[in-house]
Amino acid sequence: MIVWGWIQAALAVVYGVGVAAIVASIVRERRDPTKSLAWIALVVFVPVAGLLAYVLFGRNWRKRKMFSRKGILDEEYIEAVSKRQFSSLSDPALEATPEIANNRDTIRLMLGNSRALLAIHNRVTVLQNGKATFASLFEALRAATHSIHLEYYIFDNDRIGRRIEKILKQKASEGVEVRVIYDGVGTLWTEGSIFRRMRRAGVQVECFMPVVFPWLTGRVNYRNHRKIAVIDGRVGYTGGINIAERYLAGTRLGKWRDIHLKIEGEAVNLLQAVFITDWRFVRRTEYLNAEKYFGRSEVTEVCPIQMAVSGPDSDWSVIMQAFFSAITKARSRIFISTPYFMPNAALLTAMKVAALSGIDVRLLLPARSDSKLVYWATRSYIGELLDAGIKVYMYRGGFNHSKLIIIDGEFCSVGSANMDMRSFEDNFELSALIYDRRLAAELESSFEADLRQSRLVTTEWWEARSWRRSTLEALARLLSPLL
Repeated sequence: MIVWGWIQAALAVVYGVGVAAIVASIVRERRDPTKSLAWIALVVFVPVAGLLAYVLFGRNWRKRKMFSRKGILDEEYIEAVSKRQFSSLSDPALEATPEIANNRDTIRLMLGNSRALLAIHNRVTVLQNGKATFASLFEALRAATHSIHLEYYIFDNDRIGRRIEKILKQKASEGVEVRVIYDGVGTLWTEGSIFRRMRRAGVQVECFMPVVFPWLTGRVNYRNHRKIAVIDGRVGYTGGINIAERYLAGTRLGKWRDIHLKIEGEAVNLLQAVFITDWRFVRRTEYLNAEKYFGRSEVTEVCPIQMAVSGPDSDWSVIMQAFFSAITKARSRIFISTPYFMPNAALLTAMKVAALSGIDVRLLLPARSDSKLVYWATRSYIGELLDAGIKVYMYRGGFNHSKLIIIDGEFCSVGSANMDMRSFEDNFELSALIYDRRLAAELESSFEADLRQSRLVTTEWWEARSWRRSTLEALARLLSPLL
């Protein structure tokens, strides 16, 4: 018994030293104080489980060498072009385009924090749902002649996934170069035979950061949430829709509402550059730096676009900074649709300040969610938003998965990033920043149509919710920095 007592004491000392070391490590990381305090509380007050959770999910790799920024986005010519664009934004020719003149600060910010080049000549088609998105994507894939590049967070082995699989295998048999990147966590429940079948048929398939023990630690927390398709370097797709039948058939939550973009023009090369950088990451040595992957656009329409790309390999929270800049520059109206709303203090303050200044701020959230904890954490912000005069709507036409921002009818963002800290800090994300009144008007019309299927949250209705609901919101808010 005495020996066992000594063993217990020794284990307690070792555990205590380990907890102290981890607390010191969290403090040294100098992350957001709220997030740091949440992790410290979990490690200190939840024995063993809290320590394990931090080891698996909490460590901050952003400043370490786990991710390499070397790739096409670091080429000298990209830096040279971005510097030229930065200085040319005062050119009278660009000043004549109000959308560029009015958003010059945001454009310069993107050039400065991530060298996000401005592509002027583009043709953009808004795909309002999964049916329109997959119909357009299938057609483009079938027409491919030399290369298909796909990158998705989710690639399900369902009816939609198998239809794309069939097309990809056929194109590979015709000599088309077909490459696919899928995320290790997003496809965790996908039956792996779909990827094996594609590989056997000549499709090059790679998993982005596979999550396999003992390499689980540090990898499960950083996911590739991007949705990219580039065909022949001439047509590109991006937005919020994954390869999954839920965008057609729905789930227990009802129909999945989401928006995607088809892009033709100069911005397709920007999407291609992101894919090639990610392909180099998953293949380590293969660098697709061939001219054939970058098409020469014949599009003459003016629709300026920047691709905001962020992730653990970024020096800055690029997409968060883009949203913050655009919101703080708003003059009349701000429309936001997001399935998950857990903003940092800066964005939350920017939205409230805008509303208190008389700007029409509207936020569209889902009435139901695919994540209970995130659902309650999202709702915890509603009271203070209403107090600031922000109009909050709950979408009741199914599950609204759209990630959309429209400001002043001339700036809009469509992409993969949610309005939460995971998207801003941990995930690899991409959002198309578009400076075009025609497209903004189309997206505004779509947003307003969604509002007609939504409930406007009133202060009276909100304050009448049950004590149980408000308690769940408060508890989820405490845990939100860990999500």
